[in-house]
Amino acid sequence: MQAELDSVEAELESVEQQIAELLQKKTELTSRKHALLQQLEEACDAAQPLSSSYSKSSGTKPVMSKQEMQQYDGTDFPWSSKVEQHLKDSFHLSNFRPLQLRAINLTLSGRDLFLVMPTGRGKSLCYQLPAVCSNGFTLVITPLISLMEDQLIYLKSIDVSAVMLNASSSKEHAKMVMAGMTDPKSPFKLVYVTPEKIAKSKLLMSRLEKAYKANLLSRIAVDEVHCCSQWGHDFRPDYKLLGILKRQFTKVPLLGLTATATSSVLKDCEKILCVPQAITLTAPFNRTNLYYEVRIKDSDTALNDIISLIKSRYKDQSGIVYVFSQKDAELISTELQKRDILAYPYHANMDPEDKSRVHRKWTSNKIQVVVATVAFGMGIDKPDVRFVIHHTISKSIENYYQESGRAGRDDCPADCIVYFGFADIFRISTMVVMENVGQQKLLQMVEYCQNVDRCRRSLMAAHFDEVWDDEGCNQMCDTCRHAKDSTTVDITQHARQVIQIVELAASMDEKLTPLKLVEAWMGKGSAKRRKMIQTTTLSRPQVEAVIVHLLLRGYLREDFSFTPYTTYFYMKLGHKAPLLKSQTHTLSMKMRDITFVNDLQVKAFHGKGKSKEGKRSVQSSGDAPVPKKIKTEVP
Repeated sequence: MQAELDSVEAELESVEQQIAELLQKKTELTSRKHALLQQLEEACDAAQPLSSSYSKSSGTKPVMSKQEMQQYDGTDFPWSSKVEQHLKDSFHLSNFRPLQLRAINLTLSGRDLFLVMPTGRGKSLCYQLPAVCSNGFTLVITPLISLMEDQLIYLKSIDVSAVMLNASSSKEHAKMVMAGMTDPKSPFKLVYVTPEKIAKSKLLMSRLEKAYKANLLSRIAVDEVHCCSQWGHDFRPDYKLLGILKRQFTKVPLLGLTATATSSVLKDCEKILCVPQAITLTAPFNRTNLYYEVRIKDSDTALNDIISLIKSRYKDQSGIVYVFSQKDAELISTELQKRDILAYPYHANMDPEDKSRVHRKWTSNKIQVVVATVAFGMGIDKPDVRFVIHHTISKSIENYYQESGRAGRDDCPADCIVYFGFADIFRISTMVVMENVGQQKLLQMVEYCQNVDRCRRSLMAAHFDEVWDDEGCNQMCDTCRHAKDSTTVDITQHARQVIQIVELAASMDEKLTPLKLVEAWMGKGSAKRRKMIQTTTLSRPQVEAVIVHLLLRGYLREDFSFTPYTTYFYMKLGHKAPLLKSQTHTLSMKMRDITFVNDLQVKAFHGKGKSKEGKRSVQSSGDAPVPKKIKTEVP
């Protein structure tokens, strides 16, 4: 029976290898297909008159040719003069960024539209400018009150009238807004609400219905539209109820906006929002000015490394340090202050006035660094952020792309650095375990960080369903810049040693945490245990890298235990573990700056893979003066 199982597992491994090769071939063929289709489409467009925007044979989803889509880049529409005027006079801009004019013309022509555009590329203008050019008002659904406040502060500064409704609105303010919705002379052009307000306020829905009948509801904008989908990274249950808007107000165009959505998420959003004929505009995800880097996180030196970077490479420059928890935000901001860096925390549990004050001070460069949880999130619109450092990895690639994308909105060079720590994987894992695809998304982020030989942008492109040519990176990520520093290493014997430890724990009915697994393999457990297992001579970072690789490849798997107070993460054998019992089965992984010599004696993980600044940072971190008084209150 065991022999048959081994045979089946070996065959599965072979099939998976073939699948990997076929997927690579698929990527290459898809790239060729796109190029040929584009050539064919251009030839057809040149030879034929414009076709209908709708497929008459199926009567379903609108199909636009490239030539038809390009029409909406024009300035010969009835509203074009108004758009041009308000772009300059109201928004003080001289020209549009890519896809902005097309999106504005499409929504003003009454089309339902999804706009996927990188963070900082001007999504908000695509509904704010049409709102100013239209009769009545635009309803904007936004997930966070802080987002609304940011938008209202900006719109007030340019004399565009806008209001918001949320749970904290006073009765007088709510009454004024409700009355204004049905008043043709009302001055406000945008009404910001949370999805919860739509879901729970029958009065709001009745007012929207009256506004619709009076032709005063000109547009519905759903910001952060990926929140609709359970497959999205910021799923919000009340977003699922927003389909009522398009069902009730069928003639009102809907504009969904997001920086991060895969094709599957967008399809889900179409169903939820009841817009099966929406046009999708997708701007290239690539931000050429951002440099992406992953550093192995050593708990003893990571903070010193960050401090030294801020005091040297980013001296007097604005940035964000993202952390895992509220406690981390408080502790790390205090440590930065001790080293004479003007930094303050930002997290959900702070007083709203303190959060707003920190945000304003940072925006006006009176604070250099915000040490923040993900609460400091969507809608951050500061152009001169030179660095976004993740002290802890994000819980998904979508989250990381959006958070790191707050850097370099002025199109000048900026750095996005993430510190990848073994223990952090399991801290986050216990946090996302209840989410629908939380574990899957986290492991994709871990795969991104563990990778040492593929372009960082290519990994993001694959995630966002884009075809990518590595030359487009232009050495603006650590793997492209240090492409020759990685080595393929046979880790078969290491894997067998790890599996032996996990099997032993299972036979003794013991639960094995990742930390205990590391220590047992390194011979730090009890003397009795050490006699029963084969320990390793690898360094701790290498041990952790091998264990993570086994988890990603299915040789190990996660197991959770819940108590009234916390969630625990344990290691168990994965579905591929039996393969290692076969002497013909081998396993390898890519490692950076490692050479296996003389019975697995190896060079250190750290140091060689870092930039010169990274090396200096650890050496010089003790030189910073400590101020006499540490600032603990918001300035």
